[in-house]
Amino acid sequence: MGIGGIGLSAIARFLKAKGNEITGSDVKRTKIVEDLEALGIKITVPHSRHSVDEQDLLIYSAAVKSTNPELKQARHKGIEVVTRLEALKLVLQDKRVYSVCGAHGKSTTTAMLAEILESSTLIGAESKAIGANCRVVADKKLMVFEADESDGSFLNSNPYCAIVTNAEPEHMEYYDYDTEWFYECYKEFLSKAARRVINAEDEFLSSLDIDAEKLYPSKDIKNIRYELVDGEPTTIFELRDFGEFSVWGFGEHIALDASLAILAALNELGIEDVRENLKKFKGIKKRFDVLYKDDKIAIIDDYAHHPTEIEATIKSAKLYAKLGGYEKITAVWQPHKWSRTMDNLEHFVRCFEGVDTLIILPVWAVNEEPRELDFEKVFARYSPILAERVKKENNEVIIISNNSHKPINKGVLIGFGAGDITYQLRGQK
Repeated sequence: MGIGGIGLSAIARFLKAKGNEITGSDVKRTKIVEDLEALGIKITVPHSRHSVDEQDLLIYSAAVKSTNPELKQARHKGIEVVTRLEALKLVLQDKRVYSVCGAHGKSTTTAMLAEILESSTLIGAESKAIGANCRVVADKKLMVFEADESDGSFLNSNPYCAIVTNAEPEHMEYYDYDTEWFYECYKEFLSKAARRVINAEDEFLSSLDIDAEKLYPSKDIKNIRYELVDGEPTTIFELRDFGEFSVWGFGEHIALDASLAILAALNELGIEDVRENLKKFKGIKKRFDVLYKDDKIAIIDDYAHHPTEIEATIKSAKLYAKLGGYEKITAVWQPHKWSRTMDNLEHFVRCFEGVDTLIILPVWAVNEEPRELDFEKVFARYSPILAERVKKENNEVIIISNNSHKPINKGVLIGFGAGDITYQLRGQK
């Protein structure tokens, strides 16, 4: 249930590849649902009690309410029902899991490490190298897994090696805004692993007295430079005394994510194999995803929905604009969740520094009640444009506001958000 979500769709693909018969349901038909149907998975849209018949197990997403008729039907029929969190134990219990967690960069680090190790993987995003969010390598017990702290499920990821990119407080509504509880969960996650690789310059991680491979980015990563290689953003850097590495993407955060993946992979492979395999990483869908480019405009889709992520991506956009010869940067922001927006409001106001135009879309509320916030006043330093939506048409993006249509057809236009902005920018909505 909720098979069209990025997390459950990966589990469905994995279990299907392992020979299980899979059915599913969701509230609407999406590209993910269509891709799963192409694999032979029968999917009911929308939810219906008639989709529950003789299944052995029902796995449901956190978004599903207890009143859902499919849940009720399963319980009436005596079918075992588990959450995605609980299902992870079934999927990962017999694997040698490299479990990647953190507020930022975990999808990218997971995808990088999966390419280096050439392993099975479950990612909370679509890896362009794989063309999906899941890969099964039948003859390997190795599994690279993106562990999610947003619902505490990272504690069920059976980590052999725990990799933590950072531990900035995020998804605090799940932890009842209890910072102590949040950090206790990170400590428990790390304690479960036989091996650990951490960003030792993260404020919390640096305070821990643990046995770990510790990356000190300011000391260990040197001589970073950026190039467009066949039009693709590429970061080149040196790591400790291991020599030079080349990886898809722009930015110090890309070098950091790659370095964590490299240090983890050295437990399995030699340095030259690591260096060569890292080049197979081709980026993540919706992470600095260049949808269109010509000599006038580049349209980029990015999943960043936390101000720290937005800041890092804007730095990358500036580099891309400079190397590509684009004169200005337009940011289109769809705030994701009222709770995140209000909890980080001061940081959101700062994080768009350096853009020439800021366009703000309505908040993607995710079942939250709306709150009072005057975006035009709070973000006045940017003279923001408040728009209803955007739409890609050919080689430009149309800003739709108060029945007016304004085309953007010059510079770098980059969209930020975890809602439906990705479909708007792709001309699919």
